[in-house]
Amino acid sequence: MFKIRFVVIFSLLVVTLLSAQAVVSAPPIPNPIVYFMGFESFPQNGKTFIRYHYDVFNKDQFPAEMFAAAPNLPPCGANTKSSRTWIDIFDATGKRLNGFCALGNPADLNQLWFALEDNVVPPSYIYIEMTDRQTNTKYKSNLADTTN
Repeated sequence: MFKIRFVVIFSLLVVTLLSAQAVVSAPPIPNPIVYFMGFESFPQNGKTFIRYHYDVFNKDQFPAEMFAAAPNLPPCGANTKSSRTWIDIFDATGKRLNGFCALGNPADLNQLWFALEDNVVPPSYIYIEMTDRQTNTKYKSNLADTTN
């Protein structure tokens, strides 16, 4: 009786250890580190605007599947194949300045921007939030300057 109990317990222990080793966890997803790249002026509808460009320093640490088309999630306007993760740019007080809902891969995080009329003083700092709509997880960046 003791031997049978020992064999059963030992077998369960071995199965548990083997199954625990088979689980491979992905590295944690970091918060984005955003930084100012520069600005440019451009005309639109008879006005002049300044576009402020940003990049995400650690964009290579985000899995590509976060930016895959997600037709099973709510659309972004008429875009029914918008990406799983949306990016919003905010000023330091939380006012939304721009958003991106169709970036195709992490490398596209070098194309973030917002624009203001040339006579509007830009906020001193901005931050971004990346919202993974599939997992309902937000990743908030550092504060980044709006000047060099």
